Amino acid sequence: MSEEKNNLGDDFKKGAEEAAGSVKETAREFSENAKETFQSTENKKILAGILAIVLGSLGVHKFILGYQKEGFILLGVSLVAYLLSCFVIGIFFVWIPGLIGLIEGIIYLTKSDEDFYQTYQVGKKPWF
Repeated sequence: MSEEKNNLGDDFKKGAEEAAGSVKETAREFSENAKETFQSTENKKILAGILAIVLGSLGVHKFILGYQKEGFILLGVSLVAYLLSCFVIGIFFVWIPGLIGLIEGIIYLTKSDEDFYQTYQVGKKPWF
């Protein structure tokens, strides 16, 4: 009977070791995936921030972040303002999309990586 208990104890110990190894492997894979996600988010943050400052009036940074509707709004307002600038009235509206892009670019670049990810990737906050 004690020999059976020893066998059961050894079997239990082997099972626990296998489970621990499986958990370690799963944790390692999760950690690697989290690092890849974090790095791509950081690259997206920097890219969106720089493009917002440089080409903000065209809404390129919105397309990078996956906000197509907002990107088309900025692009449309810019194009209409450029077309209306021939009639002088557009000059009053040309600077608005550029200012929005500049402000958003500064906000993107000054946020922490995790805050940027939570706000613009998870929370899907489209403006400012």
